[in-house]
Amino acid sequence: MKADEKIRAVLSEQQECWNKGDIECFMEGYWNSDSLRFIGKSGINYGWQATLENYRKSYPDKASMGILNFELLSLETLGTNNYLVTGKWKLTREADEPHGLFTLIWRRFGDEWKIVYDYSI
Repeated sequence: MKADEKIRAVLSEQQECWNKGDIECFMEGYWNSDSLRFIGKSGINYGWQATLENYRKSYPDKASMGILNFELLSLETLGTNNYLVTGKWKLTREADEPHGLFTLIWRRFGDEWKIVYDYSI
């Protein structure tokens, strides 16, 4: 499987995990490291655990998580071990439909691809 296909597969799995209400499963797409960076509306989180806790705080239950949909706009190589992925995200919930954009930097770790940097607005 090509790198871009693997990345698309991870994003698809993350979407499925989210839509089941499983944040821990969703987090498997991220690099489990203190060096992970996540930038969002509440600022910068450093590390996998801090990112997980931020998700748990922002989305305490399945209803608040809603149904997630990703729309990929571009996947670009940044050398042999890194990718830049840009896209749109949308949550469909009973009361609203928040949406925004994301830029992800992916890194290859052996045969796996993980998000090492996430800028989501």
